[in-house]
Amino acid sequence: MTSVSIIGVPSDLGANMRGANIGPSAIRIAGLHEKLKMLGCNVEERGDIQIPLREMLSASEVSSKHKSSIIQICEKLSQEVYDALNSGRKPIVLGGDHSIGMGSIAGASKYAKEQNGQMGLIWIDAHADMNTPETTHTGNIHGMPLSVVLGYGFPDLVGLGGFSPKILPKNVALIGIRTLDSDEKEICRKSGIRYFTMREIDERGMHAVMKEAITVVTEGTMGFHVSFDIDGIDPLYAPGVSTPVTGGISYREAHLILEMMADTGKLMSMEFVELNPMRDIEHKTAGLVVDLIQSALGKSIV
Repeated sequence: MTSVSIIGVPSDLGANMRGANIGPSAIRIAGLHEKLKMLGCNVEERGDIQIPLREMLSASEVSSKHKSSIIQICEKLSQEVYDALNSGRKPIVLGGDHSIGMGSIAGASKYAKEQNGQMGLIWIDAHADMNTPETTHTGNIHGMPLSVVLGYGFPDLVGLGGFSPKILPKNVALIGIRTLDSDEKEICRKSGIRYFTMREIDERGMHAVMKEAITVVTEGTMGFHVSFDIDGIDPLYAPGVSTPVTGGISYREAHLILEMMADTGKLMSMEFVELNPMRDIEHKTAGLVVDLIQSALGKSIV
């Protein structure tokens, strides 16, 4: 029986657009607990990390794009993820915007290091999230977390958990990118990570891409974390996101990604972020997230 811990992080402080803060509730309401129990999982609900109200933050905090608040949130999340793994449970983090990935990955990486191991990372996204303070056009921190966990960016973000980098570039697979800022492209090319654009997915097929991605994240590691930005999926199937980009991963490709991850037996932890129920259509995207989580935990057609 798989034991899981559900951790909600209802924060949209890393983004300009509001709405991702109600993502965790929408996923739960869409039947997450019931469907995981039907799958045979032992489910522990750890509740939501407390998030400060945006309307109550100081002017200096607003001008810094809520950086100190995001650091506090990520430190708490890091501890929650670490505690779950340390107790033999698989953390399922419900976002929230993608800045929370810094916290999830810090906690999972700390656990791996204490087991004298390295951790791999699969990052699924329409965007690379590899901006730095020097390259960002908006200053929004949800556009920076992949650079941060690789060791680049604001020192206080990079230093989350007391160590850096959280992940080695050779163990990172970035899947589904199709829109990057101009300077961000150069960061991505020089980073040393393995990235798979939508063009490569079109040309090779998702099965071939995932076989290579799994090799990247499992070679020399004890397991891997998956950070799934729902805008990686085409908005035809997942309209409820803050930053939709057409031409994305299909419904079946999204399930195949997670089914192949489940087959490895090495998925340590996961997060699903950037669901924005304010933009969803008849709860379609929230329901998809629940279905994807089941696939990641081994649900099969037969």
